[in-house]
Amino acid sequence: MSLAMSVGIYFVCWWLAFFIVLPIGVRTHADHGTVEPGTADSAPIAPHLWIKAAAATVLSAIIFAVIYVVIAYQLIPLESVAMAL
Repeated sequence: MSLAMSVGIYFVCWWLAFFIVLPIGVRTHADHGTVEPGTADSAPIAPHLWIKAAAATVLSAIIFAVIYVVIAYQLIPLESVAMAL
């Protein structure tokens, strides 16, 4: 696997993981009961984006490691994937 392919796969895995962890633990203004004029009811009070970015980094590293092992050790032959399409 080339470096460019590895970076691309990790980039996609990171964004996927980020969107997975993004809604976890979110408290909205409507949940808290303090909706300020001009804001949406669904606006988060404290989104904790740095913590979620760190969690996405760890999760994407795990996902990427699994993908790397599958590709490097040819656990799923690419020929069978191409034939299935």
